[in-house]
Parts: sequence; structure tokens; C-alpha cells
Amino acid sequence: MENVTTLTPLKQPIVFELEGFHIPPGYGSFLFFLALLNYIVVLLGNGVVVCVIVIDKNLHRPMFVMVCNLVVCDLLGATTVLPRLMMHFLTGERRIAYIPAIAQAFSVHTYGVAVQTILAAMAYDRYIAVCEPLRYHAIMTSARLHCCCALAWFVAVLCIAVLFGFHMNVPLCGNIIKHVYCSNRAILSLACRSTPTNNIYGLSMTWSVSTGIFVIIAFSYFRILRASVKQGGDSGVRTSKNVKKFFSILFIIMPPAINPVIYGLVSKELRSSIIKHFINQISLKK
Repeated sequence: MENVTTLTPLKQPIVFELEGFHIPPGYGSFLFFLALLNYIVVLLGNGVVVCVIVIDKNLHRPMFVMVCNLVVCDLLGATTVLPRLMMHFLTGERRIAYIPAIAQAFSVHTYGVAVQTILAAMAYDRYIAVCEPLRYHAIMTSARLHCCCALAWFVAVLCIAVLFGFHMNVPLCGNIIKHVYCSNRAILSLACRSTPTNNIYGLSMTWSVSTGIFVIIAFSYFRILRASVKQGGDSGVRTSKNVKKFFSILFIIMPPAINPVIYGLVSKELRSSIIKHFINQISLKK
């Protein structure tokens, strides 16, 4: 598969071709089944968490509202990549039109930033709950909760919207995306000219967001740990290429499957609510 490179820019409609995985003969169906199984786990796990939180009014509290936002973010990331990946495994389809490619890249990057900003909002909520328990309800009001959630999404969408704004009027001279899915860097690597502004902004934005979120989360959990300790004192080749590509999508396909367990089922209240609704459903059938 050779990259189609021309001296003149490609004209719309542009159709990209993803490099994808090298799939040995006869393994396509098996890989499709694994991807489908992962997607089903994502949908069921996150779906159960959302349904229980929505149904049980006792869970209509800031922490669980933020968990719902994290679930939506996870579904965005998984749905952006897995369905097309399944089609690639099953049919070998690699082509993707320009608009769907931009949409996929935008969604992937939005997921990457939003999951960090939402976790930062959750860390802030836990910080207030542990370090200011008596003032928690006065501080974390409904308005502030919705503000935190909206700000988390707004920061993510704004950062990525500016990033993709640099795609405007950038001519492309190639159509082979050397990755499993579309991304900002993969698309702009096909540009007819260098894109230093996009590169500088992308690196600066990634560093700023990651560092800022890390500082917020680290500070919050340091204060939480400090408060807990204080309370405790008072009371206690192709194969290698495929491996690299697999790890590159691991951060998209695994967290949506694991997060419902980490942030949902580990919660005693949420776990009890799920069990209660499950038992009620069995009793109704009898």
C-alpha cells in the first residue's frame, strides 16, 4: 500500500485509507469477536451504572453525577473507535471519507482531554467532601456541580476546536493515514507544507492540560491523604508494529470497560443499589 502523493493538493472529496492492522489470514473474525466483546462490555457496564444512578434517587449526588459524565466520556471514546475497528477486522475496509475522518479525530482528542478534566472535577469534589465535610453541601451546590461538569466539557471541546481550527485551508498531498484511527497528527502529516503553528499549539496544549490536571488531582489527593492520615491518627517488524498500534488504542478501548468498576461498582451505595434492583427484577419474574 503506497501513499498517494501529488505535487498539487488533493481536491475534495478526499478519501483517506487507514493503514490499520496487519491481519493474518483467517484471524479477522476472531479479532472482530474480541473487539465486539469489548464493546459489549463497555455498553453493558456503563449502561448499568447510568441506569442505576438515574433510577435510584439516593444516588442523585455530586459524585455520582460526575461518574455519569465520565461514563458518557468513556462511551464517546469507545464508540468513536471500536465500531470502525470491528468493520476493519471483519471486512478489511480501510477507507474513510474526509468529514468522518475529521469527526473521528475530533472525538478521539476530545475524549482524551475530557476524561482528564472530568477526573479533575471528581478530585475537586472528593477534596471538598473529605477536607470540608461540614461545609460540603454549602460549597458543592447544584449550581456549582453543573458548573464543574460544564467547565470540564467546555475546556475539552474548546482546546480541541482550536486545534482543529488549524486544519482550515491546509492542503493535503497524501491519503494514507499510518495509524489504526484518525488523529490530528496523522492527518496533518499528509499536508503539502509544514504546519509549525499546529505542532506548537498541539504540544503546548497537551503539556498544559496534562500538567494542569495532574497538579489539580495531585493537590486534591495530597490534601485528602493528609486529612485521612490526620483522622487516622485520631481513629486509624509487523508483529511489533501491530503491538505498537494495539497499545496506541489501548487507552481508548480499556478505560471505558474498566471505569464502571473503578468509579461505579466499587462504591458501596451504587453496588447495593444494583444488587437491590437485580433482586427486585428476579422477584417480579417469580
